[in-house]
Amino acid sequence: MKRPLLAFAFLILCAAPLVAQGLDPATLQKPMTNMWPTFNGDYTGRRYSPLAQIHRANVGSLGLAWAFQTHARSLESMPLEVNGIMYVTAANQMWAVDARTGREIWHYQRPGAVGGGNKGAAMYKDRVYMTTPDDNLLCLDAKNGKLLWQIQIDDPALKAFGTVAPLVIGDHLIVGTSGDTADLPGFLLSVDPMTGKIQWRWDTMPKPGDPAWNTWPHNTDVISRGGGMTWLTGTYDPELNLLYIGTGNPHPVENGDTRPGANLYTDSIVALNPDTGKMAWYFQGCPHDTHDWDMVMTPVLFDGMFKGKPRKMLAQAGKNGMFFVLDRTNGQSLISEAFVPANWYSGFDKRGQPIPRKDKDPQPDGSLVWGGVGTNWQAPSYDPQTGLFYVNSRESLGTFYLTMPGIHAEGWAGRDFFVYSKSMMKAIDVQTGKVRWTHDYTGHGGFTGVLSTAGHLVFTADGNMNLVAYDATDGKALWHMYPGGAMTTAPMTFELDGRQYLVFNVDSVVYAFALPAH
Repeated sequence: MKRPLLAFAFLILCAAPLVAQGLDPATLQKPMTNMWPTFNGDYTGRRYSPLAQIHRANVGSLGLAWAFQTHARSLESMPLEVNGIMYVTAANQMWAVDARTGREIWHYQRPGAVGGGNKGAAMYKDRVYMTTPDDNLLCLDAKNGKLLWQIQIDDPALKAFGTVAPLVIGDHLIVGTSGDTADLPGFLLSVDPMTGKIQWRWDTMPKPGDPAWNTWPHNTDVISRGGGMTWLTGTYDPELNLLYIGTGNPHPVENGDTRPGANLYTDSIVALNPDTGKMAWYFQGCPHDTHDWDMVMTPVLFDGMFKGKPRKMLAQAGKNGMFFVLDRTNGQSLISEAFVPANWYSGFDKRGQPIPRKDKDPQPDGSLVWGGVGTNWQAPSYDPQTGLFYVNSRESLGTFYLTMPGIHAEGWAGRDFFVYSKSMMKAIDVQTGKVRWTHDYTGHGGFTGVLSTAGHLVFTADGNMNLVAYDATDGKALWHMYPGGAMTTAPMTFELDGRQYLVFNVDSVVYAFALPAH
């Protein structure tokens, strides 16, 4: 009987490393240290790492540890790193990579599928998930990349597509949908991560009986196709059990005459119960949007004192150039402030929501508007050490034309051309909403995401496609490297075997940097 017992013990030991590759969903509620297990690193969306092995005094010694070539068209996704394995995604593809060496472990390629984009993956136990350009949700075995199941999120024949990185909350897999050129209604799904069964659906468009129903015209079908896409990963507060998600712009995009009213719940931050999908509160950062100013940007969560009182806060920098700080328990406005020049609004209402100017709507002969693209989907970062919110931004002046007037407009219904733009990183004080420092870029880039660390550093890519590290206090450049391509996502960091790695996706290559090994 000894040999069978020994054989059984040997099998258990051999299986242990495979089991170790899984991720307990409860891990996502713990402070981020050695792993990067979800799109934003943790639930807060701060993209702040407590790792400090790389700091202001030694960042100049950073060197390349390894590089992994995917041969994908481009990488706009955020890698995950769990237990020494990195999961990298592109459209219809995923790779598992050894995070110590950059060697490929497995590669999944969806048969016959090409093109599109992808923001990243999610992980639940021993499974990984991604969305596809034809708006499917895929579940793969994390050990070998085998497809376990897939479900259709929305109809690609209607020009719906999927790019969002899903979010795991307990036994819920939260996933949104996208659609730029088609008049589609947005929604959010909660899916059983083991079976793919839909648990609940929250629709961006309100139903009759909801007070928000009155923010749309009732004598047309525009509300049934009114936009409000949910194409960026949200954040989560376990204590309040609230999921925070930003929503996209209304449709038709640049013709507001066909949809008079505020057009809820487009261009809003909404707080949902992740167990039921029931909305707790909303804040509309861009009422009656006529300029394609999505408010899907990351709702960043942090706690602290505000005007002498302890607060659980949420901050967001928007595409419309507005910076908001809210009490995330109830959606109450604490700060509403423009962080780039903006002339499209006349002030703020009693809720802190901007009041749009009708004369700055797109016109047949053009309307000159400041505030074109304050920031975009690439992630900001918040550093609790400095109290600063870091965001790559753009000051823009554009002309907006109405090309399809009248109340029967569809699709985009307009055109816009930017006559001036300037890119920069801005560090915003979350106590005042004022810009503490600015680092100007000389090139035309500057929409890369941001990472801050306990080493008093801010990592990103500048306007000339250099990978850079700035001093978190004053924005002074401390390190840079030109990788020969563009970075459209954000850096991430993790610690493995006592060594801190910094990871940047550039074009089709994943680069991992570290200090020299001793």
